[in-house]
Amino acid sequence: MDYYSGYINQLIEQLSRLPGIGVKTAGRLAFHIMNMPAEQAEKLASAITEARSHVQYCKCCQTLTDQEICPVCADPRRDKTTIMVVENTQDLAAYEKTGKFDGVYHVLHGAISPMLGIGPDDIRLKELMQRLTGDVSEVIIATNSSLEGETTAMYISKLIKPTGIKVTRIASGVPVGGDLENIDEVTLLRALEGRTRL
Repeated sequence: MDYYSGYINQLIEQLSRLPGIGVKTAGRLAFHIMNMPAEQAEKLASAITEARSHVQYCKCCQTLTDQEICPVCADPRRDKTTIMVVENTQDLAAYEKTGKFDGVYHVLHGAISPMLGIGPDDIRLKELMQRLTGDVSEVIIATNSSLEGETTAMYISKLIKPTGIKVTRIASGVPVGGDLENIDEVTLLRALEGRTRL
């Protein structure tokens, strides 16, 4: 039975499709939006629309940006010979918060997961391999410590080793099953500094 109008039901349904948002939370958000001043609700809708239409993949590292080249790749002070491979843009942001990594990144936008039907062709591996034809001395694999992250790390390692480029994996300190975006900067820094060759 529908308790609300079609528009509110539609809003709740759309909000509940967001990750981590259940029907109850979607309902609370929908009613919060309904009680916002009209101008604030319009700004929210506009921010979503503008971000969706202007944000794209960086031509170099594949992170999300509103420019052709993201600020990290465009920074001439960054060491372009060291590439850290991460699963998503949030992981890149987590490492940037440490302020200690001066290389560049490559964002895969996922991890290999046969159970979910995600294979090597479904993540940004081809783009990574194209970057390795340039002047690259080390690839740091910083995928999550989950089964999918470890599978992806091993796959990437096997792809890169024949090129002669040094391949390392972030060290422990990142808990198994933990997502990088939820880990504090000190732990991330220890994991980066204690990385090991694969």
